Amino acid sequence: MPDLDKLHQAVIEGDWKAAAAATQAAIAAGVAPLTIVTGCLVPAMDEVGRLFECEEYFVPEMLLSARAMKASMAIVRPLLAAAGTEPVGRVVIGTVKGDLHDIGKNLVASMLEGGGFEVIDLGADVAPERFIEAATTRNANLVALSALLTVTMPSMKTTVDAFQSAGLREKVKIMVGGAPVTQQYADAIGADGYSESAGGAVALARRLAVV
Repeated sequence: MPDLDKLHQAVIEGDWKAAAAATQAAIAAGVAPLTIVTGCLVPAMDEVGRLFECEEYFVPEMLLSARAMKASMAIVRPLLAAAGTEPVGRVVIGTVKGDLHDIGKNLVASMLEGGGFEVIDLGADVAPERFIEAATTRNANLVALSALLTVTMPSMKTTVDAFQSAGLREKVKIMVGGAPVTQQYADAIGADGYSESAGGAVALARRLAVV
């Protein structure tokens, strides 16, 4: 379908104006909102993730593609809600307490949204209590923790432990990531998964969402 081809290309090229126009045209042509997401936005963001993994795209390109995807989602999201369409999963995401870095977290949040997830982004310097409150009130099944500083990595364990103490550990899957984080550290603190990239985080979230 030409309109979806244009949208797919606009997201990959990071052209948010073209993405919004193509989305409007697709809806006017009778394309179902869910088809726009699953048939176009998800594959486009998967391709952006692949380009990043291959080092053909870098952070600036990913941010532009994420902005284009968000321009489309801003139009589609209310239509999905009106139709009662359920997301792939609900993810509460944030950078842990004491850490103010958010570029990596923002990329992962955008990739997750492009992957069909409902994303509740709490921002940076997020205390364990806020993660718990958001996961509870929004009925999230995934929590994504980010840290860019080695000194803030212990806040990840504190957050995992807080979910355990609150009796919620069995209800949500917790995934972690960030420059200093490793699979070994994720295992040590009892996280359910780890990803070293934004694209990998989407694949991980999809696996955890069905467990």
